[in-house]
Amino acid sequence: MKSHWMCSNLVRCLGDGNTSLQKLATSIVFFFCLSDVSCNSVEQKIYVELNNTVPCVRLLNATHQIGCQSSISGDTGVIHVLESEADLEWPLSKGPNPPYMVLLESSLFTRSIMMKMKNESNRVAGVAVVVPNTSPPEFSPHTTCPNENTGVYSDNYGPNLAHCNTTVWNPRGNGLSYEEFDFPVFSLKEDNETEFIKQCYLDHNRAVNGSAPQYPLCAMQLFSHMHAVTNTPTCMRRNDINFSINPEMVCDPLGDYNVWGSIRPYNDTVFGHKENESVVIAAARLDSRAFFWEVSTGAEGSVSGFVTLLAAAQALREVTHAAPPTRNILFAFFQGETFDYIGSSRMVYDMENGKFVIDLDNIHSVLEIGQVAVHSGTNLFLHSDPVSRRNNTVNDENLVNNLQSSTAGLGFLLVEPNVSQPLPPSSLQRFLRAQPIPGIVLADHESAFNNRYYESFYDNAANLNLTYPSDLSPEEQLEFVTDTAKSLTDVATVVARALYKQAGGDESLVNTIKADPKIVTQMLYGFLVSSNNSWFQAVMAPELKNILKPSPPEYYVGVAMSSTPTRLVQYLLANLTGAATNLTQSQCMYSYLWVQGIVPPNSTERDSFCVRASVRLTKAVSPAFELGEYASKDYSTWTESRWKFIKARIFLVASRDLEMLTLGVGVAVLFTSLLVTYFISTKADVLFSSTREPASAAY
Repeated sequence: MKSHWMCSNLVRCLGDGNTSLQKLATSIVFFFCLSDVSCNSVEQKIYVELNNTVPCVRLLNATHQIGCQSSISGDTGVIHVLESEADLEWPLSKGPNPPYMVLLESSLFTRSIMMKMKNESNRVAGVAVVVPNTSPPEFSPHTTCPNENTGVYSDNYGPNLAHCNTTVWNPRGNGLSYEEFDFPVFSLKEDNETEFIKQCYLDHNRAVNGSAPQYPLCAMQLFSHMHAVTNTPTCMRRNDINFSINPEMVCDPLGDYNVWGSIRPYNDTVFGHKENESVVIAAARLDSRAFFWEVSTGAEGSVSGFVTLLAAAQALREVTHAAPPTRNILFAFFQGETFDYIGSSRMVYDMENGKFVIDLDNIHSVLEIGQVAVHSGTNLFLHSDPVSRRNNTVNDENLVNNLQSSTAGLGFLLVEPNVSQPLPPSSLQRFLRAQPIPGIVLADHESAFNNRYYESFYDNAANLNLTYPSDLSPEEQLEFVTDTAKSLTDVATVVARALYKQAGGDESLVNTIKADPKIVTQMLYGFLVSSNNSWFQAVMAPELKNILKPSPPEYYVGVAMSSTPTRLVQYLLANLTGAATNLTQSQCMYSYLWVQGIVPPNSTERDSFCVRASVRLTKAVSPAFELGEYASKDYSTWTESRWKFIKARIFLVASRDLEMLTLGVGVAVLFTSLLVTYFISTKADVLFSSTREPASAAY
């Protein structure tokens, strides 16, 4: 607007005169103003912006970097649609117009193809992966042995069990998420944009009978330049030595908040050991990841576990109020477990250093809920640590018996694996690194994961067979009890009963404990289909209502503290275990949460209320960053690079000869303009002199 105002005033002022110079100046100003007004429309005619894209970004740890990035000005290449692995020959060797931007279907997004392109990165400008609406038979870009270097097993503890020597937990893992690519890799949705790109390729780029296509060619440009390089110690050092007034950070530690609550509240200002206090910890993880940034849904990997634990916590509310057990039960939901157990290692660190409400000596036992939704039969499995079980002070049998005796009438059994094997990747391993503690991990797999899409964008609602009749409205889907919800309700019932018995509760009341299938189905819908639903709206605080979206939350831990899953679990745990009070919003402080409530019939205003609950948030940032040990071998050191912007677009590119001709003409016009300007400047007194009439003589 400012430039338009200046132009209009200049033209108006210059137009007041009649000299040749004023007319020439007016024409020049008008030309440049017209160019300024139309430059945006010219850019829109050249480029087609791609909106439904998600990048692969760079992550770093103590030793190296992984992920993808573009050059600082973006990477551009001629589009080539890959139809088979054999078709790689064109972009990698035969194609006459490198570098190429390779567009491939998800079925071709394999380690073999990606590594071939990585090794010929001088001919590959980038990769765009089309993510279909249906899932392949299997896909896991994670490693075959998740978190193998930061668990309990090492050369000093169960060396024969370390590095998945006896059990490969994720045999489908191809490790792509832990490779480094020197070119950008983006995902595209299977929609109209993708069809437009393919049509552009067919119209301009497709070779006919092996001959080179004719210009103009369809090209793609990807921008995803990452600021951090090398490893975490390097990027954190660069963060610290920036002397600018407005220092520019290049990376941030991965982290969030753990959510925890207990059936008997603790004073959260008094830390350390509690005399005569014994606590049973029930744990689950909150996070997941995928190859691409912020598209991880973690249905089986994380959601199945923490939904089960939330339902178990709700099932225990009434019985623990009526007949409190002798031991306390602490529910813990850990963030960042995908990246070397960030959340659990931080809680253990805080317990060891007197920064948590209890310490390790207060822990009686640990029950962790792992992946529990994909059954291969009628059994669930109880995993324990064979090394600590040889310690006479560690008694897992009591917890095993309590779990197995809680399945009566539920149609499935809890069994221990037939062979001696290590614990699967789990938060319990971080507790065992600190000291021997009785603990069990409940999972649906005996050895290798049943999850065919571990840590990938295909681990979604469909992976849990979470389907609804087509004629249901969103509100009816929220209330529809699916088979998956029924199954997880039974698991939650077993967990709740076992926890009550493990905590020393009244045995005569155990069979009255039952999880609510309606609550389970509502949580599954909210966490895997749409978080913006009437139930989630009712339990959230008014100031947090904007985090609810018509899509599932994103479960990548990220660097923005207090993510959507963290807040949702915090408020759900408070509503499911707490009690409504008559306090006003101004009085609702400390261990209270003010929530929106439902909209009563025949009303437009929500019936808000205050919830009293012993639910807290504690930091889930690796101790390595608090200690300044960025090269630590004991704690997670994962960081995420910063970037300026992410963008993708396509356009038609002219031949090299035409580009050189255009450049030559432009240079010629420039020099001609300079010569004309010089000539006019040297002859200005002649060209623009104004002859005055002599004054009339008076006689």
